[in-house]
Amino acid sequence: MFTIIGGDGREYGPATAEEVRAWVAAGRADEDTKVRAQGADEWKRLGDFPEFSGEDPAVSRTEPGPAAPNAPRLASRTARLGATLLDMLLGLICVLPGCLTLGTDMVTRLLRGEWPDDFEVGRVAGGFALLAVALFALLLVQTWMLTTRGQTVGKRLAGIRIVRYRDAAPAGFLHAVLLRCWVTNLIGLIPTVGTYFPLLDIGFIFGPERRCLHDLIADTKVVLAGPPAD
Repeated sequence: MFTIIGGDGREYGPATAEEVRAWVAAGRADEDTKVRAQGADEWKRLGDFPEFSGEDPAVSRTEPGPAAPNAPRLASRTARLGATLLDMLLGLICVLPGCLTLGTDMVTRLLRGEWPDDFEVGRVAGGFALLAVALFALLLVQTWMLTTRGQTVGKRLAGIRIVRYRDAAPAGFLHAVLLRCWVTNLIGLIPTVGTYFPLLDIGFIFGPERRCLHDLIADTKVVLAGPPAD
């Protein structure tokens, strides 16, 4: 008996070897589909199991097909843009109390790189404390949601999520946070390279697979959160 990870990120099974072969024959699974044998803890590629490798041409084909049952559809570029704008709006809402505490004049001077001489220590300390708490809370929430759901708040509202590229398995912390966010943000800090990286990153979304450069780095794609239409 076997359990597989479907294209929607959920587990299907336990299923017999014959049932799995039927999924392969129908183009609903391939050699890279994640499979776990009953009683085992480790997930493996379907093609790594002797029960399937080399027995069926559909399993050993080199051209990728649908990764698993109910493979999700790619999210539209409009939905991805909307999710990004929603996350930016959420960030602005989080920093608003701190900015209001600091005051418009203080914020304007700080943005100009100026440090005013005539400031109230209590007000400034309170404003920065509010900013720190709000941004830290936002970071925790977004990191937790990306790790457990493959979604930010904006992506959840937009009905899209991040999954692994080949099998649409959950992206997890490594791919959704560490590689997709932290590594690409570090690249943006590199002198000269960081100046052009954001434009290059966004430009890749106009490819046929709608994957930004950070998706390629993290081996991810963005799909609709709900089940695909028939």
